[in-house]
Amino acid sequence: MEFDVVQGDIAEQSADALVNAAGTSLEMGSGVAGALRRGAGEELNEAATEKGPIDLGEAVATDAYDLDADYVVHAAAMPHYGEGRASEASIREATRNALETADDLGCTSLVLPALGCGVAGFDLEDGAGVIGEEIGGYDPDSLEEVRLIAYSDEEYDAIRAATG
Repeated sequence: MEFDVVQGDIAEQSADALVNAAGTSLEMGSGVAGALRRGAGEELNEAATEKGPIDLGEAVATDAYDLDADYVVHAAAMPHYGEGRASEASIREATRNALETADDLGCTSLVLPALGCGVAGFDLEDGAGVIGEEIGGYDPDSLEEVRLIAYSDEEYDAIRAATG
């Protein structure tokens, strides 16, 4: 499976599936979720919340609507309760479940953000390292390409350093 780090807006990426950095309620707020919601249309938020809430670490898929993808995989690395902070375990499990969900759907390409490292407060380099380990250890059935996406120059440099 090919793995790369790219920079840009996840809502402008073309892939079989795009991953939403979700919270357990699946309410699409700001950050990655907000970008995907704006790109896809409000139907994406409605479809996501109909499938929620989900357990921390779980992933579910919806249609991608107006995005250049077939699916959005909503991976819950952040709890929408308590302090709302991601952990290494929640990031690891959400990443693994996002990969498995895309694989189960027959996707060959997937774009994944740094789950749990934005609003959920987990250190970006540490989180990217965990995500990189999960991608590296994953044995796909259909997935051929996974892109870990960063929005800013600083995020890109940090993710590259952690996964290099």
